[in-house]
Amino acid sequence: MTSPSVTCAKCGGQMEQGYVLDNTYGGRMVGHWTAGHPKKSFWTGTRAPEDEQIPIGTFRCAACGFLESWARKEFEPR
Repeated sequence: MTSPSVTCAKCGGQMEQGYVLDNTYGGRMVGHWTAGHPKKSFWTGTRAPEDEQIPIGTFRCAACGFLESWARKEFEPR
């Protein structure tokens, strides 16, 4: 797979890497992509096995604010 674009697809501006913060009860996490439809869970609200989740990195255009997200293992917090 090729690397995410560093040029905005909308206006040609410069893209900067970041992430969408997922505020949870008592913590903060990087959002994750999971295949398929969400499945309800009585205890957690949504059932999502951790081994099936891929972290999401989001790039933002400094000129127009356009966001472009990519789900790749390299976006896991370090």
